[in-house]
Amino acid sequence: MKYSVLGYFIGEGFSNVFKNKKSTGASLMIMCATMIIFGIFLILGENINHFVDEVESEQGIQVFVKNDATQEQIDELGEKIRAIDGVSTVDFVSKDEALEQMKERFGDRQDLLDGYEGENNIFTASYVVTLTDLTKSKEVQEQINTYDAVKKITSKDEVVTTLINLANGIKIVTGVILALLIIISIFIIANTIKLTVHARRKEISIMKYVGATNGFIRWPFIVEGMIIGILASIISIVIVGGAYTFIADKLVSSEFMQLINMNLISFSDMFNSIIFVYMLLGIGIGVLGSVISMRKYLKV
Repeated sequence: MKYSVLGYFIGEGFSNVFKNKKSTGASLMIMCATMIIFGIFLILGENINHFVDEVESEQGIQVFVKNDATQEQIDELGEKIRAIDGVSTVDFVSKDEALEQMKERFGDRQDLLDGYEGENNIFTASYVVTLTDLTKSKEVQEQINTYDAVKKITSKDEVVTTLINLANGIKIVTGVILALLIIISIFIIANTIKLTVHARRKEISIMKYVGATNGFIRWPFIVEGMIIGILASIISIVIVGGAYTFIADKLVSSEFMQLINMNLISFSDMFNSIIFVYMLLGIGIGVLGSVISMRKYLKV
């Protein structure tokens, strides 16, 4: 009996979807627009968080050594840096190694640096310092700056801070836009269900007279909202996934991405979380729109 009732609910839900093709189509378009826009900000936020993690893992403080420093002074500087509280690792990068690293970043165009080998090497020897705690970065840099052999210090703290602020900003914008689009989607779906209820008002009255409960009458309309939400989720995932994969492939092979040595997250790595969020969002909007519509318009 339970399976028969469930089958009735699902059958009526599908029937309602196909009976009201225009209103269903409008609901699908609005929900797809909601999810696509949300997906854009979600993927953008995921990639920025990925960049933050990569930069933080490097915790880059690069201490450049003066060109006229002797080998003894360079070794002494390394020992002093290692002795600072908060320093995790200290790796020396010679001028030749710095040149090779830059060639790797240039990729296929590394021949542009051929003239800078040997005595023409314009790169500076340095120490790459990682920290046990990024909050000690300023304190460590101030202490390193007091050493004579230090030419200058570069740090990725500002990059990390900028990326974190950008990620937080995207989260806020995504939340505001999502809230507005959800309200619009719920309104459209509620009106779609309203049309179905209005068209079946006589049938609903008869069902009430023969003893049908409010829940029995409401469930087909809730299933209708869920179906619309699931369809919108599937369509949106296909569109967002295809567009992102195409754009990501173009960006990854670009000279800029190779130069900054950063990679984008593949869509397959985000697929599980995206499909979960989309299905939750789609079904949630569909059910909420149906419930609101039933409370407001269905007199049972």
